[in-house]
Amino acid sequence: MNRRAFLRNGITVTAATAVGRLAWPARAAAAGEGAAGWRTFEVVMHADLLDPSGPSRVWLPMPLTPDTDYHRNLGHSWTGNPARTHVYNEGKYGTRIFYAEWPSGERAPAVEVTYRFATHDRAVDLTVPEEARRGAEDQRTLAKYLEPTRLIRTDGIVATTSEHVTSGRRGEVEKARAIYDWIVENTFRDPKVRGCGIGDIRAMLQAGNLGGKCADLNALFVGLARAAGVPARDVYGIRIADSSEFKCLGKSGDVSKAQHCRAEFYAPAHGWVPVDPADVRKVILEEKGGLPATDPIVQRARAKLFGAWEMNYLAFNYAHDITLPNAAGGPLTFLMYPQAETGRGRKDCLDPETFRYKITSRALD
Repeated sequence: MNRRAFLRNGITVTAATAVGRLAWPARAAAAGEGAAGWRTFEVVMHADLLDPSGPSRVWLPMPLTPDTDYHRNLGHSWTGNPARTHVYNEGKYGTRIFYAEWPSGERAPAVEVTYRFATHDRAVDLTVPEEARRGAEDQRTLAKYLEPTRLIRTDGIVATTSEHVTSGRRGEVEKARAIYDWIVENTFRDPKVRGCGIGDIRAMLQAGNLGGKCADLNALFVGLARAAGVPARDVYGIRIADSSEFKCLGKSGDVSKAQHCRAEFYAPAHGWVPVDPADVRKVILEEKGGLPATDPIVQRARAKLFGAWEMNYLAFNYAHDITLPNAAGGPLTFLMYPQAETGRGRKDCLDPETFRYKITSRALD
């Protein structure tokens, strides 16, 4: 078997090759491939299925592909006792999923997957057009990121709110800026929300309750932008290193609960532009025990997070309403956490009593 081809593509592996760590591709040895500003990381996902019943299955999100100018996938390896593994490539969004399965009778299903990748801090100067360097995005791709999803609607109250927020604004950047500012000023981070939230933006607007976490607040940005005719998308991933600027926006070591959803919008003169209004609200709630919106630290975060991301972050995918291959349960709103099923059905990915997983990270340079 060409081991590099296995690590980079969707090749099925049976029990005969299931034990032992596979070799890394040659390019994974180079930290950030030698380019200035790149950092190389390793993330390990370990999953155990407790009290299995019948056939068992696990699905793990994988690093974003294809490579971008801020994120490079350097391959993966795995070990454990699955009878079969496969790397699936979901069609619509290009999401890669590591899949493992066990037959009935396996009393301790376990798998561990190690990812290596390189990241580079990301910033877009919105005062300078960059179309010549970035090139234009494919129109079919842009159309995909204008569509509604099951929970990110673009009609009804979402459309009327978007029209109100962007009234008088022209062009993608102006409209996106108005939506970003509106979210920062009118929402709040709700620590009682489970996980990262679910992103049901129509329900949020109808209830008048604009509290939530990253998958709620950044989904609100995406939905309002799409309703205004601005292509936008969520980026699902996980924090994997400390922040150089804001303590609450970093995490290292055990990152099992460090999942985070970011957002982007598309402007023809600049390409995809990173934003994160949800993290501005996180800074307000958590940095130094909580800060007023007028605090200079908050103002610095607000200015930075419209057009820039610190890449202490592993990006997974842009997918919504994703169907897991070979799953008995229905589609997921998004794939940001490890997922599992047994003969009793799908496990709660936020309940370690029934589905135990641990995610750790370390810097390699």
